[in-house]
Amino acid sequence: MKTTSLTATSARKNFFEIIKKTKDGKTYTITVNGIPNVVMMSAEEFEGWQETLEIMSDPELMKDIEEGIKDVKKGKTYTQEEVEKMLNAK
Repeated sequence: MKTTSLTATSARKNFFEIIKKTKDGKTYTITVNGIPNVVMMSAEEFEGWQETLEIMSDPELMKDIEEGIKDVKKGKTYTQEEVEKMLNAK
């Protein structure tokens, strides 16, 4: 995803337009004195980043994901019907 860089002054002048564009998936880095200071993105995208960080910070969950990836590479997969049968059998 491409991020557009703006000065704080420019961001202030175009604040409502920037809000509108973040809803369409655009991301902005706002700089102060040429230094990146703030990132502006949609709330939906921010929540997605938070969820990703939560998953990545859970060692057990990451271990399970890695094992699942290994299983897929080995061809150890199930169809949706097979999974539904296994779940209903319990």
